[in-house]
Formats: sequence, C-alpha cells, structure tokens
Amino acid sequence: MTHNRTKLNSSLILLLLMIFGQLSAQAVYEDERYVPETDPLVLKKLEEWQDLKFGLLMHWGPYSQWGIVESWSICPEEYGWCERKKGSNPDNYFAYKKEYEGLQTTFNPIKLNPEKWAKAAKNAGMKYVVFTTKHHDGFSMFDSKYTDYKITDPKTPFGKNPRANITKEVFDAFRGEGLWAGAYFSKPDWHHPNYWDPYYPPRDRNVNYEPEANPEKWNKFVEFTHNQILELLTDYGKVDILWLDGGWVAKTPKSEITSWYDQQLVNNDNGYLKHRIVNQDIRMDELVEKAREKQPGLIVVDRAVHGKNQNYLTPENRVPEKALPYPWESCIIAGGGWSYAFNANYMSTKKAVHTLVDIVAKGGNLLLNIAPSPEGEWDQGAYNLLQGIGDWMGTNSEAIYGTEAIAPYKYEKVCLTSKPDGTLYLIYLMDEKEETLPDTIEFVGLPKDNIRKATLLGSSGKVKWEKEGDTTVFTIPSSAKNSLKGTVAFTIKLN
Repeated sequence: MTHNRTKLNSSLILLLLMIFGQLSAQAVYEDERYVPETDPLVLKKLEEWQDLKFGLLMHWGPYSQWGIVESWSICPEEYGWCERKKGSNPDNYFAYKKEYEGLQTTFNPIKLNPEKWAKAAKNAGMKYVVFTTKHHDGFSMFDSKYTDYKITDPKTPFGKNPRANITKEVFDAFRGEGLWAGAYFSKPDWHHPNYWDPYYPPRDRNVNYEPEANPEKWNKFVEFTHNQILELLTDYGKVDILWLDGGWVAKTPKSEITSWYDQQLVNNDNGYLKHRIVNQDIRMDELVEKAREKQPGLIVVDRAVHGKNQNYLTPENRVPEKALPYPWESCIIAGGGWSYAFNANYMSTKKAVHTLVDIVAKGGNLLLNIAPSPEGEWDQGAYNLLQGIGDWMGTNSEAIYGTEAIAPYKYEKVCLTSKPDGTLYLIYLMDEKEETLPDTIEFVGLPKDNIRKATLLGSSGKVKWEKEGDTTVFTIPSSAKNSLKGTVAFTIKLN
C-alpha cells in the first residue's frame, strides 16, 4: 500500500509538472535568449525584413493528395498530428509508409499557376514568400541531383511538365511581383537511408541510429543536407531567407543527452513533447558560412535552435502575449492546416487583419500559411481572404510597413505603432457587435503629448482630441462613419 501511494504521488507530481510545463512552454520560448547577428550585411538585411511585416508561407507536396498533415503520419510518435487515417492499410506502419511515399507516382499538379498566387499575395500587401522546398518526408519540390525522391523525377507524372521544377517557378513568379524569396528546408529527412537507416525501424522523429557510433554514415547525411541547401542557393536566383525546420537536428551537449532508449520531456516550439534527445550535429556554422558565400547577407532561421544561426524567432500558430526584444515572426494557418485540407474554412478578414495589427504592434511579422491543392490551385476562400486583407491595407498600410513597436503597444481595443520620424498610429480593432465607428476612442499612456495633428486614414474629416490626465480622448468625425462603414479596423494618424 505504501509503495502504491508513493507511486501514485510520483505520478501526480509528474502529471502536474507536465501540465505546468505545457502552460509555461510558450512563455519559456518567448523569453528565450537571443544571440544577435554580427555580419553587417545580415544585420542590414534583417532590419529591412523587419520593415516588411507580412509574408506568405506555403506547405505543399504529394501529401496534399490525401489532404493530411504534411509528413507527420510517417513519424512513429503518438500525437494527433501523426495519426494514420488514409491509404489502404493504415494499421500497418511499413505498408502505410510505402503507400505514402508512392504518392510521388500520382502527384500531377497540372493547374500550377504561381503567377496568380504571386499577384494575389502582392495585392494583399505581402512582401515575401517562404516555400517548402522539402519537408520532413524528404520529398524535394526542386530539381535536386542528390535524390530521385523529387518533383522532377520520371516517376512523378508532373516531372515531364515544362514547369516541373516547382521551387524555381514559385521563386521566379514571386520575385517578378517584387516579393522576397525564402526557402523552407527540413533538416531531418525521413526518406534518406542515412537518416532513417532501413536496417532499423524508425523510433521517433530523430535519426534511427546513434550518429556518434556511426560517424561515416552520419557524415554522408550531413554532406547530403549541405549539398541540397547549396543547390537551392546556387541555381534558384536571389534567395533572401533560409528557413530551416526540424530543430531537433542540432548539436547537443553531452550533458543533455540521455541513454539511447531513455525518454524524457523535451521543450520545443510546439510545447513539451516526449522524444529522445540525440546529438545530431549538422555542422550548422560551416553550412551558414558556405551559404553566405553563395548569398551574401542571407537571413538564416535555424528554428528552435538557440544560437547565432537563428536570426529571428518563429512562434508557431500563436501570437506572443507581449512585445519581444528581438526579431520575430508568427507563422499562422490561414485555413485548414499547414498542408492542404479538403473543404477548409479560412479565417475571416477581420481576424486576419486584427492578427496582423496585434503582431506588428508587438514588433513582429506575420507569416500567413496557404496550402495549394493536389492540382496546384488555391481554394477560392484563400483568394477571398487575401482580397479582404488587401482592401484594408490599401487604406491603412502606412500604419503597418516600416513601423516600430512602442510602449504601451495596446490599450483595450487600440493598438499602437510608430514610425522613426515620430509619427504615431492608433489602430482601433472593431469587434463583432460594432456596426458603426464609435463616437470617441480613448488611449491611456500615449507616449507623446505634443500632438500637432490627428487625421483618420481613409477619411477627410478632422479628428479632435483632448487630454484628461493620462487619457487622450479622440472624437471621430461623423463623416467617417459613412466613408469607413464596414471596416474591420480604422487608424488615427498622429503627427
């Protein structure tokens, strides 16, 4: 009985620790120490990137044919995003993985039209794109000479198409509209025999052998990874961002590594996940040096790996509670999932604009994810969303681009942004119950008292104001209630 009580108490303690860990994981990540970049070209590029504010993320691959989460169903971990629900034999892992990889032989997105995507992104006010050149499953959406598991291989029906090198087509189309090009690339590769050695079953997301005990095999994988990344930075024109995913592939101090079969809680950007810690030294410093020889000033985002090669941090599908003291970007799903989902529901224009404003007021960028269909199209819902954002940005973009975070950032429903010349913008977020603009709005703790002029973007009426202690009250002109009718947010500009 004593033994059972001790075991119960231990289990309860562990459960409480897990719950506390999950609640605090986000705060831990957001308070993570940031290692500043020292390369002057990168610092200049990073400052330019922080002024862009709004970008597009696209997850795409053969998995879109099943409408499932990208890659994760072939990972033998017990989480919702790893569930196997498609294919003819989802209960047999090895049969499922074979069928999943066989999707290469039916992937034929003949309706590919990246120019249409690029125009829609530009009209929405997006300034850069990050495209999944390779996800964890190892399928290359570019013409890599180091693998046949790729979009341009003869086994892939689309491989015969003149536009088969999809990454090139995407980068060219978006650069043609003036957007920056960013390459998403997965460091783990669950198809490559030197990552998941076919002699062993995969245990989890990690390499399935011990790299330090098999240095020759591991070094082959490292060289393969370097070669593929350098291909992308050599043959695909100007690349502005190298966005590396799979933060568990990293050099890990021996003090953090448990024995081979031990399991422990590991904190990463998705919360607290149970999997092994394995030293997977990908020689990142060496890779970044070679990468910047190809692309001087390249921004490198080694996601969730603390150190100098994570030029900005990337909170995933969430917005931090506070302003962060380093460059950051929230990557957010626009509708469905990261990958294509059939019959996906897209967020409203109001939610998208409010999310963008909230992020920008805290000093971050928004990277909004839209996933193409198996045929190479976007859902109409995605186009509708971008059109709505673009309509709002057409009036209010000066309160977004090139702005800086300034305390107190937000008061109730009003967000605050600033320009280097001292101009302030108060962006009022309309809620669901507000059918017309309010008569007045208040802001407590305005950082500057010497207001010379207050105007309303998108309306010619004059805004009056008065100071009441720490509170500044702005009166909205009645004419604006017609000219800005139906807006999801409106902006008062203070000179």
